[in-house]
Amino acid sequence: MLLCAIAAFALMFAEDRFSRMEDLRAQLSTVVAPIQWAVSVPSDVLTWTSLALSEQRELVEENRLLREQLLMLSHRVQRMASLTAENVRLRELLHAARRDDVPYITAELLSLDSDPFTYQMVVDRGRRDGVYVGQPVMDASGLVGQVIAVSAYSSRILMLADASHALPVQVNRNGLRFIVQGTGHYEALDVLHVPDTADIRAGDLLTTSGLAGRFPIGYPVARVVEVEHDPGQPFARVTARPVAQLERSRHFLLLFPPPPPASSDELSLWDGSFSVDEPPQLKGEP
Repeated sequence: MLLCAIAAFALMFAEDRFSRMEDLRAQLSTVVAPIQWAVSVPSDVLTWTSLALSEQRELVEENRLLREQLLMLSHRVQRMASLTAENVRLRELLHAARRDDVPYITAELLSLDSDPFTYQMVVDRGRRDGVYVGQPVMDASGLVGQVIAVSAYSSRILMLADASHALPVQVNRNGLRFIVQGTGHYEALDVLHVPDTADIRAGDLLTTSGLAGRFPIGYPVARVVEVEHDPGQPFARVTARPVAQLERSRHFLLLFPPPPPASSDELSLWDGSFSVDEPPQLKGEP
């Protein structure tokens, strides 16, 4: 060891003092390269064997399937709170209409809009997948927003947090209906035109009411975090927080809700008799 240490110091001194040592060092590196390769072979063999035994491709595919399954199960669980409250109100009723599951497809985040004054994102589903403008978008926790532009292979989504986005909601606890609008911040939504005497309080879950015909009923939107009452104003100031993970979600569900049924006014005008070849006639029309 002493001789090796002396030789090492001598080589370092010679390399520092003499320029020819650069070439000598390069030649010695070439000579030593096979030895370095031989030393690294056992490590490479162990790494390759480990990957082969773990079947990496199968694990990656299984992970992807499990992620989609988790998203699907979260989608089904989201409506439980709304359905529980509704069952309490409908317990005495018979022949209540049954709710069918809403069809959907999964999508993954491609990019976020760089404009700090808009809250939009792009996902990897487009016209070829049946995506359309106005389609509701959700993540594993709740409503994210809606599609505003569609291309062949991607779609642009306007998120709830955008100040230009608004939708009708209802309080899951008692069924009161309001409008929720974005504030330009991920963590806050405004509940508009809430009467000062309305029965709404912090902790209430706001779900889609289905009144606009665009979002299906019963999906979680936000949770009330603050209610401010001003004795001099007719409306209370209510702030809610989205339940969806707008800043962190990368996988989403694009829902395909059924078309809204015809209104009762239109139904009352039908005379009830028409053939397949002829459109239905409204009362009072020739």
